[in-house]
Amino acid sequence: MTETSSIVIRHARREDVAAIVGMLADDPLGNARERIEDPLPQSYFDAFARVERDPNLQLVVAVDGEGTVVGCLQLAVLPGISSQGGSRGLLEDVRVAKHCRSRGIGEQLVQWAVAEAQARGCMLVELLTHHTRVDAQRFYERLGFARSHVGMTIRF
Repeated sequence: MTETSSIVIRHARREDVAAIVGMLADDPLGNARERIEDPLPQSYFDAFARVERDPNLQLVVAVDGEGTVVGCLQLAVLPGISSQGGSRGLLEDVRVAKHCRSRGIGEQLVQWAVAEAQARGCMLVELLTHHTRVDAQRFYERLGFARSHVGMTIRF
C-alpha cells in the first residue's frame, strides 16, 4: 500500500456535497440509492444542513494536496443507557474515490474517527457494511474491527 501523506481531514462544507454524493453513488449499491443530477436534488443540501447542526454528528472529508475531496465518512456519537451509560461511535458512509483507493486514505479516515470517538468519551466504535462488500469487510478487520453483530434493516 502506498501511503498518502498529503491528505487533510476536515469537516465537510456545503460545497463538498456533490463530491460526497458522487462517492456514495460510485458502486452498484449506492448507484441504486443516490440521484446524481445537475443540479443535485435539494434533499442532499437539506440533509447536510441537518448534519451540520447536530453536535453528535460529524461529516468529514479527506482532501488531497490539490484541494480535491477524495474521501468521506460520518461519525455519529450515540448516547445511551447500555454499557453503564457509555456513548458509542457509529461510522457511516465511509468512502474513498475509486481512483484513490489503496493509498491509505480510508485507513486515515477511520483512524481519525476512532480517535475522535475516544476523545468524545465513546466506549466503542461500530459500523455496518453490506454483506456483499467483502473487500470492505477485510479492510475493517485489518484495522481491528471484529464481526460482532447481525445487521438488520427495514427500508422505506
